[in-house]
Amino acid sequence: MTRAANSKKHYSYADYLSWENDQRCEIIDGDVFAMNSPGSGHQRIVREISTQLAVYFANKKCEVFCAPLDVIFRGNAKNDSEVKTVVQPDIMVVCDPAKIEEHGIIGAPDLIVEVTSPSTASYDNIKKRALYEREGVQEFWIVSPGERLVRVYMLGNAGRFEIEEVFDDEGKIQVARFPGLTVDLKLVFPALPTVYKVKAPVENSG
Repeated sequence: MTRAANSKKHYSYADYLSWENDQRCEIIDGDVFAMNSPGSGHQRIVREISTQLAVYFANKKCEVFCAPLDVIFRGNAKNDSEVKTVVQPDIMVVCDPAKIEEHGIIGAPDLIVEVTSPSTASYDNIKKRALYEREGVQEFWIVSPGERLVRVYMLGNAGRFEIEEVFDDEGKIQVARFPGLTVDLKLVFPALPTVYKVKAPVENSG
């Protein structure tokens, strides 16, 4: 994840809509960040988490969406030129139908999941975490494939991510805000290769 260099200091959602679609990017507070194409491991994790979520939310009010789909944080902006933030979370759950439009999600999803890579780890952990906290995302998960961990942040009454839980690849995330929803991380992370112990040869004392 790299900040796109250009002579123009700040960009808007109106600029974003005018760009070609061959390069995915996000805008946070007017700064543009280029997005790398995800690898197969990343996509497998996204597929498994979104599948488990979709099974739970079938025939319920909330909907599950995956990137690429824009989340547009309009704030008090009167038009697209005043909107300075648009992102594409890997996975999101949206429970307010009024936020769902054909071209994207308007405002904060209820749950966001980001799957990191070495190039996006600091961006997801710092930049996007601060953004989602500020915009009122109720729950934010950061999945770290290299560490085989999921960090879960929940928004407190003060509008801050006050609760953090960490789950390893053997854990099950029980989502308090959605009773009965459990995400099994054994199914999310790929199985590690089996390590076989080799017996040392017995020395012949004769």
